[in-house]
Amino acid sequence: MHNDRTIVVGVDGSRASLEAVAWAATDALQRRCRLEVVHAFVRPTVYAPVPGPVPSPYDERVREVAEQALTKAADHARAVAPGLAVHTDLQLQQPAAALVAASRQAATVVVGNRGRGGFTGLLLGSVGAALAAHAACPTVIVRHEARLAGPEAGRVVVGVDGSHDAEQALQFAFEQASYRTVGLTAVHAYQWPTSTGPGDMLPLVYDPDDLREDERRALAESMAGWAGKYPDVDVRHSLVQGRPAAVLTELSAGAELLVVGSRGRGGFTGLLLGSVSQAAIRHAACPVVVVR
Repeated sequence: MHNDRTIVVGVDGSRASLEAVAWAATDALQRRCRLEVVHAFVRPTVYAPVPGPVPSPYDERVREVAEQALTKAADHARAVAPGLAVHTDLQLQQPAAALVAASRQAATVVVGNRGRGGFTGLLLGSVGAALAAHAACPTVIVRHEARLAGPEAGRVVVGVDGSHDAEQALQFAFEQASYRTVGLTAVHAYQWPTSTGPGDMLPLVYDPDDLREDERRALAESMAGWAGKYPDVDVRHSLVQGRPAAVLTELSAGAELLVVGSRGRGGFTGLLLGSVSQAAIRHAACPVVVVR
């Protein structure tokens, strides 16, 4: 059962995780939630010439370092958001497993895009990838790269394709835009229809204007009623011809947040993450939310 009053942030002492703490603390303060800072660790494997238990001083030092990372993160959260209720949780287990478990009783789970143990060249760490695929609540991936300028700078950008996950993404995006008092841009990207197999008969010729009008209508139908629920949010409709992943990545430059569903209308049912959400969490130029 979700607790709509708790935001969980995973930390490991890295620069990226402290960026995640700052984002989560600010968000929790705006939404009047409590913040739970989680640090999960496992004891490093020790290869000793004589088999036996890990020496006690070594084990104590590992825990001491973990506690220091947790305390530093909690102090950072309180400095960013004075007055915020901050709780800490130190767990002896794999970080991804600990955060997935915590997500079952949270409104949102937040992590940095790369942890302390990640390879520098990777665009996304293993914990962030696991959470985006398995978390029971929306997952926020916070990037620490320099923020770029773009046409949707300072706004919440959300991908819309008429799917159930996209509908849930719209709910989250409108809430965030309202809390942050910023505008929202709903993006619907489309491509020319293509045949998916020998039995899939498609017209030889398409009218570009007719196709665009059909897609415009689909976007309008997806957005119907949302403006009435959130009259304080300035809403833009953006209809773009192109690959959805590339379009959303480009429009993420300078955005407050990019929100996507975990799977879109064209995804395979068995996939935990669709191609668009995978591209977003790896390449977007702003924090990304994957809504399941």
